[in-house]
Amino acid sequence: MPDAMTAELLARIQFAFTVSFHIVFPAFSIGLASYLAVLNGLWLWTRDEAYHTLFNYWKKIFAVAFGMGVVSGLVMSYQFGTNWSVFADKAGPVVGPLMAYEVLSAFFLEAGFLGIMLFGRNRVGDGLHMAATAMVAFGTLLSATWILSVNSWMHTPAGYGINDVGQFVPVDWWKIVFNPSFPYRLVHMVLAAYLTTALVVGAVAAWHLLHDNRNRAARRSFSMSMWMLCIVTPLQIFAGDQHGLNTLEHQPAKVMAMEGHYDSHPDGAPLILFGIPNSEEKRVDYAVQIPKLSSLILKHDLNAPLAGLDTIPEADQPPVGIVFWSFRVMISLGFLMLGLGFWGLWARMRDRLYDAPWLHRAAVAMGPAGFVAVLAGWITTEVGRQPFTVYGLLRTADSLAPVQAPAVAASLIAFVVVYFFVFGAGVYYILRMMAKEPTPAARLGLRDGPVRAAGSVAAHDDDQNPAMAE
Repeated sequence: MPDAMTAELLARIQFAFTVSFHIVFPAFSIGLASYLAVLNGLWLWTRDEAYHTLFNYWKKIFAVAFGMGVVSGLVMSYQFGTNWSVFADKAGPVVGPLMAYEVLSAFFLEAGFLGIMLFGRNRVGDGLHMAATAMVAFGTLLSATWILSVNSWMHTPAGYGINDVGQFVPVDWWKIVFNPSFPYRLVHMVLAAYLTTALVVGAVAAWHLLHDNRNRAARRSFSMSMWMLCIVTPLQIFAGDQHGLNTLEHQPAKVMAMEGHYDSHPDGAPLILFGIPNSEEKRVDYAVQIPKLSSLILKHDLNAPLAGLDTIPEADQPPVGIVFWSFRVMISLGFLMLGLGFWGLWARMRDRLYDAPWLHRAAVAMGPAGFVAVLAGWITTEVGRQPFTVYGLLRTADSLAPVQAPAVAASLIAFVVVYFFVFGAGVYYILRMMAKEPTPAARLGLRDGPVRAAGSVAAHDDDQNPAMAE
């Protein structure tokens, strides 16, 4: 094994690999759960069959995505106990209870009502079925709240003390949960989840419109998707800007890496649009930049001074190249989403929303963009936190368990192989379901339940129960 492949590097690669797989499923299921609640509510309100068709169509996809999200999430706790057991020991008194609250409240809420949402409409009635659907959606948002509270605390730790053995111990739970970066991170992530889902729904609808633009359910879902992009993307850009200002206040080194500012700028910093970070020479090669614009964005003043990485000790600086490029990928995709939303608005105003093949092709091409943007944003924020696991207090190198590189490499290979087969099959199955167009299904009545209960009740005569005979 090469000397560069240390246990720490392999453990970081393994965590990055597993969390990258995991995060795309919650990002999709959070948005999809809310979408299902909206569809169900609109169906009850309008009795428009298109909403009922879409609910039945997307609930199956949600069930598979939700299951894969749960399975991929379980692996994360496994790694806390093996590769990162020192981190678990040091930060466990703070992180452990928050993770437990997530399981006891959010996950139990989701899992408890999921069965009713998936299979209960014809058995519990529309009202209780709607309540169950809303609870599943609320549970996904509550889960995101707890997880992002944990993650935000690792970025901006607050409300803690340190005991005699060097553990972080809770002093003020309000400050721990509502730490300085939590509100910004939560809003940014939830909006990202909604946009990710809107792009997938829009891509699937556009795919079916390209084959049959008279499909009512596809037309309805494409319209909803375009409205979502048009309205939420500007809100996301504003939320991202506020999140960036909060990061500048609490994690300035991350912003310096995002902006590629190796040097301080006492008279206003330029905005570097593109370039190649050169960390050895401490400069950005071939930089395309706009003078003073970075100061205007971050300080709202063209001539405001901005500190660079030259003010941060070398040992405390994050890897600039990865953060610099992942940030630009996220920003670029965000503006492409805005462009697609406005293109949809322009087509709608011309009454061409369902008769615009190039718009539909663009929507299909942008289908995975939300996942890529979420991953790029996640890489920006997590790599930008390096070299710390708890920012400014606990270094990543000091969080590693006493594991050997070959052992970590073996488990990493096992993860890659298992993920390739298990999640590859799951994603393939989801794509197959998406390839089928949404079509109306027969809706049974409340009394059209099972014809036999544990063999003790006589079966109905099929001639007297045509619905069950089908």
